[in-house]
Amino acid sequence: MARPREFDENKVLQLAVEQFWERGYEATSIRDLAQAMGLTTASIYNAFGDKRAVYRRALDFYVEQSFGDRVGRFEKRLPRDAIQAFFHEIIDRSLSDTKRKGCMLVNSALEVAPHDEEFQRVVSGVLSQVEAFFRRCIEAGQNDGSIDRRQSATDMAGTLLGTLLGIRVLARTRPEKNLLEGLIRPVFAMLEPESKQQLDQSFA
Repeated sequence: MARPREFDENKVLQLAVEQFWERGYEATSIRDLAQAMGLTTASIYNAFGDKRAVYRRALDFYVEQSFGDRVGRFEKRLPRDAIQAFFHEIIDRSLSDTKRKGCMLVNSALEVAPHDEEFQRVVSGVLSQVEAFFRRCIEAGQNDGSIDRRQSATDMAGTLLGTLLGIRVLARTRPEKNLLEGLIRPVFAMLEPESKQQLDQSFA
């Protein structure tokens, strides 16, 4: 009979996330993980597998705790408000990131995915989910009149995804509030219904 695990799996995965997130995949050794997770290397191999397997589990855990949680909270809001709240939270998190760790998913896209087909699929799949969240919000907003209809929801969702990735990468080297907020103002303006834009121009 297998012995029950003597550790909290979510807790040690969070510790693995923090280790990989701060140092990256290549710079993290299995010994680094053992020290960070409070486990022996043998326990890590028995419970999770090699470093690559731990990274996959840690990345999945990170995505669920970050993106999964954020979408769950914001999809309950009105469509345009959901998008704006999403980006405001991303900027707040980026500005409060004193270690400039960025987003672990985006870091994975840059460091690991280009050289690993499995991680290419994993990262691509999550980015597709992010894009789908934006598209759902845009389609709902276009239906209720709160988001402009002149461009397709697919194109606008792609623009939002690109803006999100740009913010996350740029914030690692230039975490400047004015700069990051300047990136989202034109995007938010793009979402404004044409009638609202015309009204604003008439009072300009």
